[in-house]
Amino acid sequence: MGVSKTWKATNFLGFLWLNLLFQSVVGRFVVEKNSLRVVSPDDIKGTYDSAIGNFGIPQYGGSLPGTVVYPKGNQKGCRNFDDSGISFKSKSGAMPTFVLVDRGDCFFALKVWNAQNAGAAAVLVADDVDERLITMDTPEADGSSAKYIENITIPSALIEKSFAEKLKKAVNAGEMVNVNLDWREAVPHPDDRVEYELWTSSNDECGFKCDMLMKYVKDFKGAAQILEKGGYTQFTPHYITWYCPQAFTVSKQCKSQCINHGRYCAPDPEQDFSTGYEGKDVVIENLRQLCVFKVANETKKPWVWWDYVTDFQIRCPMKEKKYNKECADAVIKSLGLDLRKIEKCMGDPNADEDNPVLKEEQDAQVGKGTRGDVTILPTLVVNNRQYRGKLEKGAVLKAICAGFEETTEPAVCLSDDVETNECRDNNGGCWQDKAANITACKDTFRGRVCECPVVDGVQFKGDGYSSCTASGPGRCKLNNGGCWHDTRDGHTYSACVDNEEGKCSCPPGFKGDGFKSCEDVDECKDKKACQCPECSCKNTWGSYECSCSGDLLYIRDHDTCISKRAREVKSAWAAVWAILIGLAMAGGGAYLVYKYRLRSYMDSEIRAIMAQYMPLDSQNEVPNHVSDERA
Repeated sequence: MGVSKTWKATNFLGFLWLNLLFQSVVGRFVVEKNSLRVVSPDDIKGTYDSAIGNFGIPQYGGSLPGTVVYPKGNQKGCRNFDDSGISFKSKSGAMPTFVLVDRGDCFFALKVWNAQNAGAAAVLVADDVDERLITMDTPEADGSSAKYIENITIPSALIEKSFAEKLKKAVNAGEMVNVNLDWREAVPHPDDRVEYELWTSSNDECGFKCDMLMKYVKDFKGAAQILEKGGYTQFTPHYITWYCPQAFTVSKQCKSQCINHGRYCAPDPEQDFSTGYEGKDVVIENLRQLCVFKVANETKKPWVWWDYVTDFQIRCPMKEKKYNKECADAVIKSLGLDLRKIEKCMGDPNADEDNPVLKEEQDAQVGKGTRGDVTILPTLVVNNRQYRGKLEKGAVLKAICAGFEETTEPAVCLSDDVETNECRDNNGGCWQDKAANITACKDTFRGRVCECPVVDGVQFKGDGYSSCTASGPGRCKLNNGGCWHDTRDGHTYSACVDNEEGKCSCPPGFKGDGFKSCEDVDECKDKKACQCPECSCKNTWGSYECSCSGDLLYIRDHDTCISKRAREVKSAWAAVWAILIGLAMAGGGAYLVYKYRLRSYMDSEIRAIMAQYMPLDSQNEVPNHVSDERA
């Protein structure tokens, strides 16, 4: 009796997956953990391990405090909590709610999704057996699960059974259980450069995970290239392959899935050997993308890999039957890469020998140091630690930024994509000027910081919590530099001094601290002006007015009064002296003209005439300015 083609294909796929599983068992799978610290009650206070869920958005580089709640119904979280009338939304001013649910009966991701819909800030899943912690992964997404997996935004963690029992006992006893989830050490941050790698595949027909991966690459491309061009990161792409069992290397199935005589294989994209693309097509494109990175890296432009991968996804999809060498070559040429170097790097896929590029990839799959084996696709590794959580731009950027040593983070780490939004609540406890809409609160991936800002090129200085003062040139343009100012009768007075010191000094005619107030000085009362016998003083805001009795005029510079007649006489004599001085200057000027110009001209004329009648032997003929008239 013959064996059907479908059975053979399915059986062969089973062998391949068993082989991959065997490689994983021989290697080492590392569960990425974060710290869970119990703050109260005292009898269970301490720090415990928890395994980061591979979905949702862990707060890498930060921490999250909360109060643990263990629901009385739906304790496994497999049903919608709203159906039971249960809500985990925190009241105003209260700490966020951490929901504790039991493991079992449904997917981990569904438990977290139901808790998130009911208002939970985080989910703790209690293990139901005494065992070492495992990573909660997403299920193979079908139509229903794909809808909620991509929308999970809260963090989650698996905790040991013994620890979970302690939490349940405390909650059931009516005690307030306060805990703190901490991701600050989940990613090492030794220096000012982050090394990260992405284990990916060019296959775009593997369902939800492939769609998620393609979206991530497109969304993260801009940030990745900024980090790489600035020298802040060192990125390396990787591709998972495995080898075909020796007994099947000559089989039709192995030949359709593998290259180099069964050494490097990938599963059939459609899981159907009778139609569509084959596994070896995926391996060859993966190899091409590796060589694109190597050639781009040799030209000191490794970030071009992101351009190629995104362009290939758009221009050469499997659904449009464009997933082939011709389309790939067109993308390579459009990016200005050397096609011959890339083809030389790829080698011969039909050769019965190792391909050095793919052999290096298989060796890299085995975990080293603190990093475990790569068995989940896609996998992101940051500073040799596997990332856990949703593969989404903001979440990944936060994890990468957490890998920098504090204070060395690039500007992209302070962008809107990684903000924690702590400044929305009471301005984060930082200084702010509501009138000018200026605040010292800044959201970062590690939480909010209170730092005096720079506004329109003007630096504010202070502690950031209780005070920030504008400093330097231009500071008076921003809310008057925080100094006192007032306007009356169309005149504006300001205590702001536009200099580096950033001081506030009351203007002349005022006294005060310059910040909150400047009071008008009464020069008349204080006898600082108008002290002559004939003077009368009247105080005005910011100044004073002096007047004299009768026909007298007040002279401010001498603080005295003089008669108008005397002033007129003085003015007349001043005019006379001005005329005399003018005439003297004109005479002097005329004399100089006569002496140096006219006299010189006349002397030359006289000498010319005399030379005509009394020529001297030793004297050359002097030019005559008078024309010779000859008959």
